[in-house]
Amino acid sequence: MPSNQNPLGALPARFRRQRLLIVGCGDVGLRVVRALQAGGTGRHGPRVLALTSSSDRAPLLRAAGVQPLVGDLDQPATLARLAGLAQRVLHLAPPPTEGAGPQAWWRDPRTEHLLQALARRTLPQALVYASTTGVYGDCGGAWIDETRGIAPGNARGQRRANAERAVRGWALHSGVRATVLRVPGIYALDREGGTPVGRLRKGLPLLQASDDVYTNHIQADDLARACVAALWRGKPQRVVHASDDTEMYMADYVDLAADLCGLPRPPRISRAEAQGSLPVSLLSFMGESRRLRNRRLKTELRVHLRYPTVVQGLAGLTAD
Repeated sequence: MPSNQNPLGALPARFRRQRLLIVGCGDVGLRVVRALQAGGTGRHGPRVLALTSSSDRAPLLRAAGVQPLVGDLDQPATLARLAGLAQRVLHLAPPPTEGAGPQAWWRDPRTEHLLQALARRTLPQALVYASTTGVYGDCGGAWIDETRGIAPGNARGQRRANAERAVRGWALHSGVRATVLRVPGIYALDREGGTPVGRLRKGLPLLQASDDVYTNHIQADDLARACVAALWRGKPQRVVHASDDTEMYMADYVDLAADLCGLPRPPRISRAEAQGSLPVSLLSFMGESRRLRNRRLKTELRVHLRYPTVVQGLAGLTAD
């Protein structure tokens, strides 16, 4: 056989197509599938497989053109079939909630189990892990890029930080090209809970201007396109902010949504008043302020944001 002849040329096309494994194929994962399909790859694009812990979800995945694989990241024995399965892996699964498993306040055993399964046979070429910008903790409203040191201020951020370290360390040791996408608040008009309308209906107060915090956002379809770009264009062991260009205080974001859908703007209260009247989960988000630079997203991954700010992304919002 001539040295420049493709040894796979005689194989059926289904054996020549690359395979993409999506771990945690929820709303964003399905948007990734649609982004690949919209890219015109057709039958020459990657074959997409998705790990799901629920067999009831299999019909929905098949209808989207995805091959479901039943397995549970909390049960490592169910992950054996993932070894050597795909050339590219997109890890979108969150860590366990607090109290789920030993030492779960700081570890992400799900990511550990996934990496262990992938290491058993031929390694993937690329792995993308969707983390959170919460790993930075409070930055006092400062502009930050990906060189900023992380300092998670709660257990949720600590678990993500440790998952990042596990991914990057495993990839560096094994030679896999890994990209960590640090993702802020995800929104979309067609995403469940993807707009502030639910919060507006509850009438929950917001912080007064002197106490307010900067929040960061990414429209769900733009995030999906960032995931696809990272799978093929990400630099080795690179961190990228998957964030849009919005520079806005949290209360201004919610007020914008209220105005667009014709609901009353929420009342403003002091931080001291909020401590005694708002849920702990919401207070944690109100305790961190930062603004994200997204140069790597645009120059390295070459992502052109379709929704550069929430003003474009929330256009057409209604209260229905």
